[in-house]
Amino acid sequence: MSQSKRIAILMLGGARRVSLAEHLIADGRRMGYEVEIFSYELNAEVPIASVGKIVIGRRWKDADVVDHLVQTIREHRIDIVLPFVDGAISIASECKRQLPEVFIPVSPEEIAVAMYDKALAAEMFAQAGIAIPTTYNTEQCSYPAIAKPRFGSASKGITVLENKSQLLELPCPEDYLIQEYIRHREEYTVDCYVSQAGEPLYIVPRLRIDVVGGEVAQTRTCRIEQLIESSRDIIKAIPFRGPITIQFIRDLDNDRYLLMEINPRLGGGVVCSMHAGAPLSEYLFKESKGIGVEECKDWKDNLFITRYFKEVVFHGK
Repeated sequence: MSQSKRIAILMLGGARRVSLAEHLIADGRRMGYEVEIFSYELNAEVPIASVGKIVIGRRWKDADVVDHLVQTIREHRIDIVLPFVDGAISIASECKRQLPEVFIPVSPEEIAVAMYDKALAAEMFAQAGIAIPTTYNTEQCSYPAIAKPRFGSASKGITVLENKSQLLELPCPEDYLIQEYIRHREEYTVDCYVSQAGEPLYIVPRLRIDVVGGEVAQTRTCRIEQLIESSRDIIKAIPFRGPITIQFIRDLDNDRYLLMEINPRLGGGVVCSMHAGAPLSEYLFKESKGIGVEECKDWKDNLFITRYFKEVVFHGK
């Protein structure tokens, strides 16, 4: 296989991203590339093994994880590295610094660190003039409120506080971001891709209809101009790069959209935006080759997907 026609992608924690991997492989074939999928995991028996090769790696907090990843990238001649879990984003940023010849479309490390800490992220958003839910401290709090673990993910550990006694029952209140609780709401994800030059290439809002374990199970694209423009303003204010997912909440009682959080990585539901026409694969492949890309605005509105479980079988030796 010609080296120019081979594209090797290393997913960091891509364990369940089989559908996305299949999109990348099929899109690559249409563009004349043979795409090889690798995934950096702690366990070989994960679903992505059905379409790619598993590299048994380190934990994100291990002291030698960056050295091991750099070695892995060189050994397998990886062209593109994509983080899929929050803990891998800053690791990917460090690999990007050490391996400038490899395409690692992630935001600067200081941005990754700030987005991983919900309290730091809220401070950054407020300083940038971005509308977010009212943020409280333990001394000044209105109820009901919602307490989110500063370093949590997938909606784990989130608690609704109805009164001060419940606030004081938190194991360590300073380890939470405490904000106003919006009872009547809709939640939206906005899938974005920011070029290496800092330009937004697609901005696709999706309504989160059904969420299981913190991950969307049903979602529908929605061409809401306010969300598109708000996302564009966020990208101008904060130097994100590559794929990002922006989470908004709509306060139905007051008809306002507020920013909840930003994950500077691909979200599990990005396949919906891809089905709607967001050319993620094209952007990844072309930018990795130094080929120019153009903004996509003609994605399909009102495209709905529903996701389902499918087993991958591993036969014991």
